Formats: sequence, structure tokens, C-alpha cells
Amino acid sequence: MLAIFKKGLVNPPQELNSPASLASSRKPKLPQEILKDFESSNALSISFGDVASLAYIPSQNPYAIHQKLFCGLNDMYCIFLGSLNNLCSLIRQYGLSKGTNEAMFIIEAYRTLRDRGPYPAHQVLKDLEGTFGFVVYDANAGQVFAALGANGGVELFWGIAADGSVVISDNLEVIKGSCAKSFAPFPAGCMFHSQQGLMSFEHPKSKMKAMPRIDSEGAMCGANFKVDVESRISSMTRVGSEANWALRGSNA
Repeated sequence: MLAIFKKGLVNPPQELNSPASLASSRKPKLPQEILKDFESSNALSISFGDVASLAYIPSQNPYAIHQKLFCGLNDMYCIFLGSLNNLCSLIRQYGLSKGTNEAMFIIEAYRTLRDRGPYPAHQVLKDLEGTFGFVVYDANAGQVFAALGANGGVELFWGIAADGSVVISDNLEVIKGSCAKSFAPFPAGCMFHSQQGLMSFEHPKSKMKAMPRIDSEGAMCGANFKVDVESRISSMTRVGSEANWALRGSNA
């Protein structure tokens, strides 16, 4: 899968951008180049002007344990990797139809959060049982929400393109070829929202710490982001407050 978001729509941790990219023999690419290269692998894609692009290669085996799913509903779009063991109970909890798949469910869960649902985002994600990684783009609100489960069943990587856009993919080679030295693994057990940034949903009261990454050439290569369990965020956002990450601002 591939997701590209223009700089400004998404502002990732600054440690993700490595100055070594400028001196690397492999230069970062522009979003149009990245998407064109990915589409050459028979990928399906959708673009939103020069603001965002989503693409994925459908699973060849519909019965595979780890699926690749795409869904769009009311200008909300989700690419989902993996599977949820408790999808049936989640469907009942949210009052959804039996034919709802994981990507559809994530959109409904996101919409519940966005519209000031009763649960904080980290609690919703902790309730997901199974292997998962996903990216949601809310075209109306101009918001991005991504998360990766803690069990390591699937991987996500993110990096910085030549124009500062953020690139997210489950394919490490795609990220390396697109972002040169400015990339890193997306941290497991964490979520990222375009307004509230990166945080752990397993340890929501702890801060994230960036650990420099050095590659085989001795160059700085993005950063690994770890939960600093000894630190605590001074104040947690209350659901329904003015600072709630799911708030749609003037569109709420």
C-alpha cells in the first residue's frame, strides 16, 4: 500500500527528515514520481489534487490471513492491512451490517471518534484484537489518521519525499526508493493524527522519544520512535473538549 500527503496537511516528527538525503546517491523523489512507480505494479489508486494520494495492490488470495483492503465512504478513505479477530463483536458493538469488513469498520470507528464519540482514540485501538495497520484520509476535514498494531504481524514505514510530503507504505523498498535516507519504521502500538501527532495507544500517558538511526553507510537515517515509559504527558486531552484530535473544527 502507499499513501502520500502534502507537507502541511501532515507534519510528522522532524527527526524523520535526515540531512543525509541531500548527499545520498539515491535522491528522494517527488510525489508524482512515487505514485507513477507504484502504479506500474498494477496498483489501484485515487488522488485528491496535489494534496493526497492513496494506492494499494489488492490481495490475490481472498482467504489470506493478512488482507489488503480499501474502502471509501462519505469522503473518508481507508487502506487496511491485516485482520481483526474480534471483527464480529465490533460490528455488533457499533451496530454495523454483517458484511462489514475491516476497512469499513475502521472508517466507522474513525467517524465515531471524529464526531465526538464516547471513547478516546487510544481506547478504541486497544479494543482491536488481531494484526492491523491502516491509514485513513478524511477528505472533507483534511485529516489523516494512521495506526499500527503492537503484535508485529504487519509493518508500516514512513518517510519524507523530495518536496516534504509524507510517504507511508508497508513496502520498505518503496520507502527507500522514494525517500532516500529520510525514513523509518512506523512504531508498533502507536497512532498518528495530523493535528495531534504521534503517540502510543498502549501507553497514552507516556511521551514518544526519537532514537537516531545509523545505516550501514554510517549516515543518519531518520529515527526510531520509542515510548518513554518513564515520562508522562502533563495533561491528557478529554473526549469532547476543544482540543479533541477528532474535532473537525469549523466543519464539526
